[in-house]
Amino acid sequence: MAITQAIANAFKKQLLEGDQNFSSSSGDVFKLALYTSSATLNSATTAYASTNEVANTGTYAAGGSDLAGQNTSIASGVAIVDFADLSFTGVTLTARGALIYNTSSAVTNAAVAVLDFGADKTATSGTFTIQFPAFTTAAAILRISG
Repeated sequence: MAITQAIANAFKKQLLEGDQNFSSSSGDVFKLALYTSSATLNSATTAYASTNEVANTGTYAAGGSDLAGQNTSIASGVAIVDFADLSFTGVTLTARGALIYNTSSAVTNAAVAVLDFGADKTATSGTFTIQFPAFTTAAAILRISG
C-alpha cells in the first residue's frame, strides 16, 4: 500500500468539462479525509472511499470535514487555489495522508488531490492540523500553469 502525492487524473478531465467550481462565493463543497499508511491513494484515485480511512475520534468523523475559505487567483500565468487550514480537535489518530474531494452533485465525491505527509503523523488526545502552503504561484496546494 502506498500514498503518492498527486492531482487526480479524473479531476483534470472534470476541470476541462466544467464540473469543478472553486469560486469562493458559489463554488462546490470540498472536503478532506485522512488515511492510514494502509491506504492506496495516487493519481488514479477517482473518488472518496472509506477504505483505510482513519477511525472516528474527537471531531474527526468518516468522510473528514469541509474545507473552508477556498480562494482562487491567477498571477504570471499560474492559476492557484487555496483553502483555510483545517484542524480536528480532541483526536487520537495516526494519518499518513489525505484526500481532497468534491461533494457537489455534478461529481459526487470526486477525487481532487492526494496529499502524502511523507511519514505517519500522530495526535494523542490533541489537535491534528492540516496546514496548507502559502497562497502563491510557487506554493499553493493546487496550481495550473501552461
